[in-house]
Amino acid sequence: MLDLPDFSVTQVAVPFFVLAMLVELGWARLRAPESYEPKDTLVSLAFGLGSTVSGALFGGFALAIFIGAYEYRLFDISENWWDPLWAWPLVFLLDDLKYYWVHRAGHRIRWMWAAHVNHHSSQHYNLSTALRQTWTGSFTFGFLFALPFVLIGFHPGMIAVCGGINLVYQFWIHTEAIGKMPRWFEAVMNTPSHHRVHHATNPRYLDRNYAGVFIIWDKMFGTFEPEHGEEEIRYGIVKQLGSFNLLWSVFHEWVGMIGDIRRAPWRHKLSYLLREPGWSHDGSRDTSDMIRARWRERNGQAEPSNPVADRNPIAGTNKAA
Repeated sequence: MLDLPDFSVTQVAVPFFVLAMLVELGWARLRAPESYEPKDTLVSLAFGLGSTVSGALFGGFALAIFIGAYEYRLFDISENWWDPLWAWPLVFLLDDLKYYWVHRAGHRIRWMWAAHVNHHSSQHYNLSTALRQTWTGSFTFGFLFALPFVLIGFHPGMIAVCGGINLVYQFWIHTEAIGKMPRWFEAVMNTPSHHRVHHATNPRYLDRNYAGVFIIWDKMFGTFEPEHGEEEIRYGIVKQLGSFNLLWSVFHEWVGMIGDIRRAPWRHKLSYLLREPGWSHDGSRDTSDMIRARWRERNGQAEPSNPVADRNPIAGTNKAA
């Protein structure tokens, strides 16, 4: 039987999550009481609990695929999940690059956005927002982006641990309590400043900064936008939920997408599944591209050249809901 780690990185980090949230709550009470809203925080906590349950129920499906694929690996890089040591930095870097593209696809393809929108649904930005993890992510098959690593020969346990570390790193960047980090750190790593941009609904910020750990991917692939201090950030999604109903928060985009598919003419049904969020066959809605383009036109700014977007079907910006 394939040897796998007998622990979850995210479960090990739970005490840190709790402590950090208590510290931030203390800061918020003194400096920014509006950053926390009790009902919103309760919904975020419920999201986290539900995500843990859904991960336990459906996570085994992805693991089974990886274990099966590992039998057909091209190279014997590792026989145990903890060895060789030299493979860890490489796997971590590759996993973060994979995360960038999965995340970007989650904003570009409505089927994947239906699961990922959960994370963006809060109009507040604090550490509890980081707990708004999807319940339905397994149904988007985003985990298949990591399948090439298994086939190359990297141990599934090693990939799982790196994915857990990546997720834990992203917890601390969901805060307004930290301004900007030192310039060298901001240049390479994802930070609270960079990730605030990602959660913003301001037109100039829509669907920017997809990075997990290393912000270099956004700079390489043309999706980076720095935080501009003169503009107040508005959080959430373009069409705000306006509700603290947990089940509606989890499934509203699935309901909307299925309704659009059901009502659409046959030739457009698949587009409502695979096109960008906000797309409509009659042009009655706005995508993030449209919103950004109008903002740039009003402000006399040209869209930066992005050769990757011209070549790649999941490049671009789309966060309309």
